[in-house]
Order: sequence, then C-alpha cells, then structure tokens
Amino acid sequence: MDKTIEIKSVDLSVLFGPADSNLKLVEDAFSSQIIVRGNKIKIDGEEDEVTIVHEVFHEMGSTLSRKGSLTQEDVKTLINVTVNQNRHDAKRMDSTIHYGRKGSISARTDGQELYIQTVRKNDIVFSVGPAGTGKTYLAVAFAAAALENHEIDRVVLCRPAVEAGENLGFLPGDLKEKVDPYLAPLYDALGDIIPSKRLKPLLANNTIEVIPLAYMRGRTFNNAFMILDEAQNATTMQMKMFLTRLGVNSRTIITGDITQIDLPKKSASGLLQVIDLLKDIDGIGFCKLDASDVVRHKLVRDIINAYGHNGD
Repeated sequence: MDKTIEIKSVDLSVLFGPADSNLKLVEDAFSSQIIVRGNKIKIDGEEDEVTIVHEVFHEMGSTLSRKGSLTQEDVKTLINVTVNQNRHDAKRMDSTIHYGRKGSISARTDGQELYIQTVRKNDIVFSVGPAGTGKTYLAVAFAAAALENHEIDRVVLCRPAVEAGENLGFLPGDLKEKVDPYLAPLYDALGDIIPSKRLKPLLANNTIEVIPLAYMRGRTFNNAFMILDEAQNATTMQMKMFLTRLGVNSRTIITGDITQIDLPKKSASGLLQVIDLLKDIDGIGFCKLDASDVVRHKLVRDIINAYGHNGD
C-alpha cells in the first residue's frame, strides 16, 4: 500500500537534515520506498510498515516544531520508540480478549499473557494465583467474548457457597438472599464487562447463570462456557462433579488461590488434588500466577509477598 503525507508546518530542508541525513536514517531503517515531491512524502510498502514510517515522520515534525531543531540522534530515538511501541501494540492486540464496557480487556502482565494463551489452546484451564491477579476477571471476559461471538449459547458461573466457616443453613433469608453475597465478585466482574442494559436480560433469561457450586449437580451444559471461581474451597467430590458437567462444545475455566483454603481440616481441597491428577491430559491447561501479576493497588503485591515470606 502507499500513503502520502503533506508537510505544511515545518521546513522540509530542516526536517530532512543536512544533505538529507535525517531522511536517509529513515530510509535505512525501513524497506518501504520513500519518495519526496515538493512538500509531499509518499511512502510505498507493506501496510504495517507504511503506518510506522508515517508515524515516524509525524513525530519528526512534532519534535522539530517543539524544539526548533532536529538532530540525527533525535531521529534515531524516534524510530526506535515508534517501532517498539507498534510492536507492543501488536502484542497487546494479540492478547486482547474482549472489548468491554470500559474498553479493551487484555493482558497487563507476563503471567496474564500466558494465562490468555493457555485458555486459547485448551478446553479446560486451571488458573491458580493470589488475589488481584485477574484470574476471575479474565475468565469472565473470555466467557463474555464467547457469548458475544456466538461461540456458545450460555455462560454458567459458580462458586462454593460455604466459605470461612459460614453455613448457608444458618443464614437468614431465601436462597437468593443467602447465596448472593458469596457470588457478588462474579456479579461485579460481569457488571464491569457487560453494560447493565445488556446484562439484566441475559441474567433474567438464564443465558448467564450465576449459582452456587452445589446446584450444578445432575446437570449437563452443552454449548456453554463454565467458570468455577474460588475452586480451592471445592471438595474433591465437588471438583469431580463440576468437571463432569462439561457437555458438547463447552469450555471451562477453574480459578483459585491455594493459600486461601477455607474448608474444614477434615475436607481436602479438590483443586490441590486435581492439579496433580490431570496435569498430563491433553486439552487441559494449567497457569500459575503470582504476586508479580497483581493488578490492584500497588500495596497488594507487597502484602502478598509479606505474607508469603512469613510462611502463612
């Protein structure tokens, strides 16, 4: 492709430098053909590179206007910065999961990048890591994208309903009132990704279903995206029950933090067992996130590290 730039605000002789030295730096850095006619610059080459060269000339003009001069070192720096920024943007686009209510949702850390690639390669993925690493948020983003792209017909999100020693039977209210506080993080993630006007009818008609883990028993989910959150609090039998709900053309992400197990001491965590049990099965992927992947307040990472060093 080709693109033509018309230069109006700066002197081309200054922009291109003595004996066109600045222009030659750009020509040597790229394979695209650059033709200058009057105050117009024509760039002919591969689409991606033409875009980068165009940006380089734009930045050269902006720098010259701002500083009143443009050295060869300036041009070298602008070329490097522009090329690296475009590489970063291309990588970011590759790691973009979904365009949600607040813009694109993509990897913000190396661990999250690995998480995204693992989900794209497997039908069942286990994502394990501390709070704030985006385990649940990215899982919900994947589910929302699959639903919007008509890859699936429904989304099912669930959590173990008994945490921190509390039992539903001793809590006041009907079933929804009892379980909703436990499921609030899932509703929060959904509300952050899907606009309210779209989310409400999807919840009302059960296209998106948010339920306690125990209510998955006896069901099969075809053409669905299933998410099990806080899986460290699922017992071994509950984990087996959840995984065997997976129907035809369905996918699932299981997230958990093995340092935050709230089960009674006599109950083993199904997440701990399954990591070892299923590690060699093709189509099942595992991703471990750590404190370096925390994307909450900067102090959260320090807190997680402090507790880790303390052995808790």
